[in-house]
Amino acid sequence: MLPVSRRMLLRLSFAVAASAAALGATASQAAAADKILLIINGALGDKSFFDSANRGIEMIKKKYGDKVETRVLEVGDDPTKWEPALLDASEQDWNLIIAGTYSISEALGDVAKQYPDKKYILYDASVPYEEGGFGNVYSIQYKQNEGSYLGGVLAAGLLKSGKLPAKTGTALGFLGGMDIPVINDFLVGYIAGAQSVDPGVKVAVSYAGSFVDAAKGKELGLAQYRSGVAIGFTAASQAGLGQLSAAKETGHYVLGVDSDQEAIFASSDPGIASQVVSSVLKNVDVSLLQAYDLYAEGKLPFGTGKAVGLAEGAVGLVGTGNMAKLATPEVLAAVKAAEQKIASGEIKVPTAFGMSTEDISKLRDGVRP
Repeated sequence: MLPVSRRMLLRLSFAVAASAAALGATASQAAAADKILLIINGALGDKSFFDSANRGIEMIKKKYGDKVETRVLEVGDDPTKWEPALLDASEQDWNLIIAGTYSISEALGDVAKQYPDKKYILYDASVPYEEGGFGNVYSIQYKQNEGSYLGGVLAAGLLKSGKLPAKTGTALGFLGGMDIPVINDFLVGYIAGAQSVDPGVKVAVSYAGSFVDAAKGKELGLAQYRSGVAIGFTAASQAGLGQLSAAKETGHYVLGVDSDQEAIFASSDPGIASQVVSSVLKNVDVSLLQAYDLYAEGKLPFGTGKAVGLAEGAVGLVGTGNMAKLATPEVLAAVKAAEQKIASGEIKVPTAFGMSTEDISKLRDGVRP
């Protein structure tokens, strides 16, 4: 009977080992297959902000391969659909739910409180951590005022250099999607950068009241150019595509936003690309990859937020293409110097966050053409 018992023990050992191996493989696969959902409270195709976020997901997928499962869900610009989409996603088996913009921050915060075991990343906004209950949310905010400062230095420098055709005008322009702090942060940095070159610079300011209405963006862009704006600056997502179209139609110039819009349109619409002097970058893609890297290591500090800027490579200004051709060596040197001083902390760029409505209005009025 002893040999039989040994055979039985051997079989049992093999069975246990096989089962353990199978369980180990299953556990490994489960650990590897992080499920990541990006919710877009708008639409892809804006050639700037949301497309940058989508690139971030693509970068994560490229780097981690089969270790991640990713999906991008476009829920449109109707705010009544955002919270239901977040609730539905939270009921599913996503390990990490990502959403962005100031507009969706309240809905995400409310949902996160209801699902404390779920993990969320909020980009381009933050939740009120001081109130408590957000230990499962990590927020990424951007120092877009720093990138916009460089844009202001470039735009005012181009005007001052006389490199632009005189017929295009003598003022700068700004088109915001909405009159909200994150958009006004672009404006405040832009004006500060321009004033560092020309204290008397004039800036026409408009808001589309939408991040998706390209027709409204074009209407406002045309109005600015006809009033004497030589270089516009759009911080309006899809609505900003209208100002790019207006620049093409009038032969005036424009600063793109969030992505390299000259490069994006180089093949599909060279007429637009030729009028983009540069683009103020908000590297949502880079910041999302950096955040996921920390998450994968178990080091992402949920329950906190971080503001990232020039020093972290999260914002910047495209220095190739039209900028390299249009800007004089003096203007390029001024932009480079400003970039170095901001990154080192020597230049403290003013921000719209913390400014009152009255202060913002006073700033706009002070530079009105």
